[in-house]
Amino acid sequence: MGKFEKMLLLSDYDNTMCYTESALNGGEAPAIHPRNLEAIRYWIAEGGTFAMATGRALGAFRTAAEGIPMNAPAIVDNGAAIYDLKEERYLVESCLPDVCLEHLAAIVQKFPEVSLELYHPDDLIQIVHLVEWNKQHAKLTNMGYEVIPEVTPRLIKLPLVKALIVAEMELLKQIYTYMEEMGWASEYELIFSSSHLLEMTARGADKGQMALKLKELCGCDKLYCAGDHANDLPMLRAADRAFAPSNAIPAVLESGAAVVCHCIDGALGDIVEILDRE
Repeated sequence: MGKFEKMLLLSDYDNTMCYTESALNGGEAPAIHPRNLEAIRYWIAEGGTFAMATGRALGAFRTAAEGIPMNAPAIVDNGAAIYDLKEERYLVESCLPDVCLEHLAAIVQKFPEVSLELYHPDDLIQIVHLVEWNKQHAKLTNMGYEVIPEVTPRLIKLPLVKALIVAEMELLKQIYTYMEEMGWASEYELIFSSSHLLEMTARGADKGQMALKLKELCGCDKLYCAGDHANDLPMLRAADRAFAPSNAIPAVLESGAAVVCHCIDGALGDIVEILDRE
């Protein structure tokens, strides 16, 4: 029996497994550090279970996933789904309620400068009010998109897996407050997943809830999680042991997670070394 039997290790992708921040600013994302890949192979060889838990939609994660050793289904869409890449099927999927179109249309009407990215289960992405950030995001994820002029059932096929509201943080906070005032916030998981993103998934569809479901599906006793941003906090709180790369946002660094090296230096390598010693 390997030393990591019945242990599930989950890692975020962007800026935890691979440092992609520079790509959103027009640069190139570096490759995954070899330390990370070596550490994952060792983890699996010693009986451990490893998977990714990413905010990316399935289509945006497929290419990145090809070079990562995984022996368990992945959490995608910021916790809206669990997908088995080998069997090519969803094991768990939690879509936005249909009323989301009404709410998103009202947001665009009140805040016309925002951009929306709307994600469908079949990998279709629709964008309302295309801005430069959307173009850089598409380049990073290698995903195409369809630009539509408005939020309307005539143009948008339901269901939606998630929606990204794209704007500067000050405006995103105003939108969040508006949704609270309208009584809509309680119907969703609303997470500031970067300085320009407010992510919207179905209530209960976050990385924490899905991490616990995946732990159960895999028959594991222990859950270890690594992440760098606010959308990772639910799974870091759900974990038996949480880790964060040193490049994580302050809220994550102050969450009680054990801080390891910068993502670009192979944070997963540090994590597996720590768990190996223990």
